[in-house]
Amino acid sequence: MSLIDPRDVVPAGDLGRVHFIAIGGAGMSGIARIMLRRGLTVSGSDARDSELLAQLGDLGAKVFVGHDAAHVGDADTVVVSTAIRDANPELVAARERGLRVLHRSAALASLMAGRRAVAVAGTHGKTTTTSMLTVALQHADADPSYCIGGQLVTTGLGADEGTGDVFVAEADESDGSFLMYTPHVAVVTNVEADHLDNYGGFDRVKENFAKFVDRVEPGGTLVACADDPVAMELAGRARARGLTVRTYGEGEGADLRVTGFTPRGLGSRFEIEGSGEITLGVPGRHNAINAAAVVAVTRALGVDDAPVRAGLAAFGGAMRRLERKGEAGGVEVFDSYAHHPTELTADLEATRDYLGEKGGDGRIVAVFQPHLYSRTRFFAAEFGAALGLADTAVVLDVYGAREDPEPGVTGALVADAVPAGTRSVYVPVRDEAPGVAASHARPGDVVITLGAGDVTELGPLVLERLAGA
Repeated sequence: MSLIDPRDVVPAGDLGRVHFIAIGGAGMSGIARIMLRRGLTVSGSDARDSELLAQLGDLGAKVFVGHDAAHVGDADTVVVSTAIRDANPELVAARERGLRVLHRSAALASLMAGRRAVAVAGTHGKTTTTSMLTVALQHADADPSYCIGGQLVTTGLGADEGTGDVFVAEADESDGSFLMYTPHVAVVTNVEADHLDNYGGFDRVKENFAKFVDRVEPGGTLVACADDPVAMELAGRARARGLTVRTYGEGEGADLRVTGFTPRGLGSRFEIEGSGEITLGVPGRHNAINAAAVVAVTRALGVDDAPVRAGLAAFGGAMRRLERKGEAGGVEVFDSYAHHPTELTADLEATRDYLGEKGGDGRIVAVFQPHLYSRTRFFAAEFGAALGLADTAVVLDVYGAREDPEPGVTGALVADAVPAGTRSVYVPVRDEAPGVAASHARPGDVVITLGAGDVTELGPLVLERLAGA
């Protein structure tokens, strides 16, 4: 049986003692945190120590560094992610003992059972939209439970148990795990070709999103972006099922239309028809559109607009989503999780708007680390085109993550695709990148690290180089 099977969903109270393999990841640690808050017995292991492990230990989890069959202990249920390989000794032990083995998404679905679930899906914007929605509901005193694929800048948390009846979850399409959920409200921000190593082609991506919409509970609501053609196809499918559909975006046909977008430093102001002016403290036109999705969801949940607007104004962002890391030598450094051409484009456009607001002749130095050999092979040309929005593109080698290297697939494919108007530098040795980036920056510039791998660790090192440390 596949690890991603809706029949695996059981009430959280029936899971017994739960052991997590790779408990230190953003998604896994969040689920473990909520289980601990509900009084479940939790243990877990991870390849390396981290602050998240320490936090879970403080909450009562028994945590281990390294993987060993003995760590499974007296667990009744073992939770894994798609990244865990069959040879992992703890997974081998669990299967040999006949323990219940659940995919991360099944464990999350168990926690969502009995709540008004809101599942936020889409190729881009899931984490930020889920984060915005969580903060907006908190400001409306709805106190939701939530599980986000990132961490809120203001609290450092990516998940927690609330006292309200709403459960907000980021729904991951990368491995099909969003098909575990039966949401009361579903959001589709956009649908593009990605994770083609799993899906093989865009048609299968669209098929899975259609299945996701089919899982919205009867009488539920689909919130879909009117600017995305596939999302609008899904809206038609939802209407045919008798679901309520609310659309949002900048197009004239949107139910909640964003107008008057104006950048304001590291934020913006704009209007949503029927809701008045909204201010955000995070940059980018794409985030204004994400905010419209939030308003659509909160209305579907029966929440007044006023506290939602206040929550959006107070939203401090999610970590690694154009997160400001600091300034040195007159150069600001940001970090972004962007790892798809569309995401690079959105973040670089938002950065360009920010520099325009500041005035002067500030430039963008983009430090990009391609994520996955398969994604690099599929999108090298598109990555290069997106990096053309920067003034200098420093391209690292591929962060393979779960994949083995592919002959001929390196960061050079991306660097060579950067258009002639942008300086392109291929830096295959990661540790050399901070110095290279700093050498190309001058006062007034912005350096932005981009990618889903360990490129996030380079921002502080760039700041050290800029400060002459």
